[in-house]
Amino acid sequence: MNRRLLAGPVVAALLLLPTACSSGDSSEARDPDAGGFSAAADTDTCVKDANEVTSTPDGYPAGFPLPAGTLVFHIEDRGQEGVIATGVTATPFDDVLTAMNATKKSGFEVTSGETEDDDAEANWTGNGYVGRWAIKKSAACPGETVIQLLSKKS
Repeated sequence: MNRRLLAGPVVAALLLLPTACSSGDSSEARDPDAGGFSAAADTDTCVKDANEVTSTPDGYPAGFPLPAGTLVFHIEDRGQEGVIATGVTATPFDDVLTAMNATKKSGFEVTSGETEDDDAEANWTGNGYVGRWAIKKSAACPGETVIQLLSKKS
């Protein structure tokens, strides 16, 4: 298994950039904590190699509806700065995108976002949390999708 500590520079960069689509309120289009979030997990992990995290820190929104089959294999608790969770799923990118945009029925509403052919990201808020998610077609595992969920209590 190829494990790089700071892998996934494209996903990491996406998590730090403001989105191109917004409703005009510049605060909506920004990362909820632009200086505090960056990916530290190996984003080349495939579903077959992922070891699912069995416990989550207080700042993780356990009720956030990740797509079925998502294995969260890395969570980094940064205290007051928030939590970064990285997962992978065998669910195709387009289906993951649909699921991530349909979280409103669970109380998590997308406030702004941007989608491209191989990746997408969005800011969200709900159920006492604020955050950002980013998804990307896995470069290492064909047909799989990497999901990163950034969150902190609001």
